[in-house]
Amino acid sequence: MTFTTVAALIFGYLLGSIPFGLLLTRAAGLGDVRSIGSGNIGATNVLRTGNRKLAAATLVLDALKGTAAVLLAGRYAPELAPWAAFGAFLGHLFPVWLGFKGGKGVATYLGVLIGLAWQVALIFAAVWLLVAILFRYSSLAALCAAIAVPVALWFLSTPQIAGLFALMSVILFVKHRANIQRLGAGTEGRIGAKG
Repeated sequence: MTFTTVAALIFGYLLGSIPFGLLLTRAAGLGDVRSIGSGNIGATNVLRTGNRKLAAATLVLDALKGTAAVLLAGRYAPELAPWAAFGAFLGHLFPVWLGFKGGKGVATYLGVLIGLAWQVALIFAAVWLLVAILFRYSSLAALCAAIAVPVALWFLSTPQIAGLFALMSVILFVKHRANIQRLGAGTEGRIGAKG
């Protein structure tokens, strides 16, 4: 690993570690988002504050920090973009500023995917929407989309990018293990369900 790849990884990590969910909820006077729901800093938990606009803003910003990491590193040297992408993803999951306790990574995963292979990001979105409409589970939709992405990348991009997203998909599954247990038990909350 060269100095430039380490620099790209660190740069991506620092961008990815910006806790937009926490910053936005505090700025809106809603307190610490980590004290409610799952305790995560992502858009799904921000939605539990009851503020849909803040949740949407968190989703967009968490995705954009991943896209920005890819595009900025790629502008310097295209081969550094995947390193910055992985760094941004890890930064969101394990932000140093919050004791390495961050979000589950779906929005940032999508953001780096937009930066590296926007066509496959459309496949992610299509799979997510289809599963969400059919089953009304956000977590299941995200996990199914995360399975589809490395397969699609294998055919539409490079093996290296497909391998990167295969690793990131495995990490997503690990971060969603509680959701997977609830899905198996039939206790996972459905999209649009009350309380």
